[in-house]
Amino acid sequence: MTAPLHEAHHPAGAGRALPNTQQGMRRRNLARVMHTVSAEGPLSRAAVASRIGLTRAAVSTLVDELIRSGLIEELGPERPGRVGRPGSALAVSGHGPAGIGAEVGVDHLAVCAVDLRGEVRSRQVRYGGNRGRAPEPVIEELGELVRQVIAEAEREGLWPAGLAVAVPGLVARDARTVVRAPNLDWRDTDLGDLLSVDFPLTVGNEANFGALAELWLGDGTPRDFLHVSAEIGIGAAVVVDGGLLRGTRGFAGELGHVPVQPDGPECPCGGRGCLEQYAGEDAVLRAAGLEPGEDRIGLLGGRAAEGDEDVRRALRDAGTALGVALTGAVNLLDPESVVLGGALAGLAPWLLPSLEAELDRRTAGPACPVSVSRLGPEGPLLGAAHSVVRAVLDDPAAVAGHA
Repeated sequence: MTAPLHEAHHPAGAGRALPNTQQGMRRRNLARVMHTVSAEGPLSRAAVASRIGLTRAAVSTLVDELIRSGLIEELGPERPGRVGRPGSALAVSGHGPAGIGAEVGVDHLAVCAVDLRGEVRSRQVRYGGNRGRAPEPVIEELGELVRQVIAEAEREGLWPAGLAVAVPGLVARDARTVVRAPNLDWRDTDLGDLLSVDFPLTVGNEANFGALAELWLGDGTPRDFLHVSAEIGIGAAVVVDGGLLRGTRGFAGELGHVPVQPDGPECPCGGRGCLEQYAGEDAVLRAAGLEPGEDRIGLLGGRAAEGDEDVRRALRDAGTALGVALTGAVNLLDPESVVLGGALAGLAPWLLPSLEAELDRRTAGPACPVSVSRLGPEGPLLGAAHSVVRAVLDDPAAVAGHA
């Protein structure tokens, strides 16, 4: 792709550490106001001031700046019943900057736009196999979907604050280069060169984005957990105190390539007996005697619900393999919980019993609870889009003047 996807606003500096200066303090306070209104709004200026510990006058100045930038809007007087003169209720704007999230899957491409309120305003999905295809035509198709989503979002008064792309593979620290994606057969692919955009671009591992979605959107998710997700491959992400544990090179979480049988079948990664060869979608389909189709999870779940014993046995064995691999991670990291996300969430009724039995039998400490993500396979795409939204909330001054 040679032409930019969009001639757009560029919120330079979004997500960067803010300097410890008067200007930096102002930007941090703008972020505090944005996060408070986003999490608890609608709120009055007085309520915001009370929550963040600034004077009402200081908050009013910050709010006025955010209103001028189109990031916050006034909804009118607060609900009746309060003592004193009612203030004007503030809410995050449903117009202005939006986070564009994209996902490159082995058998699909997806793009969505999420506004600052966290609502999905546009979405495009294209199904089709990407395994073994060269990166260029895949990213060309992804770019077409991105343009469609941006055009739809712009008709609703939104503009792209950034694009985050989730991929099933290892991503370098530059957040652009896919170092290796075994299930796509991609190596050292710079998506920044292929996706020519005029706004910030971030590329990340799909399991990491899925974990962030669980952290930000999950219902009661703890701040320390191990998130496991899957489609063809199996990935994991470790969240510690509300942040991702990325590892020295950013490659932490490759649970799918933890060996569960050292002399097992060969894996595309070059190893043998990797977890993916026992609990990945293709492996489970083979064990169940089924042919891969477009809706693998629907096929497996449907057959299991109908009582197909071959499918149920394959899922039990996959759960056992998952339990073996997870035991090592749980014993090493001692997370508060394990969360099953991605495609695994839809198969939890048949995976969990053998998985939990293996964990209980092998874990050195107390049993580690296992929960199922309500986001399911949507997690990586939503996590990617929300990562852009969070960057705006973290530094709203970076997009001021672009509305």
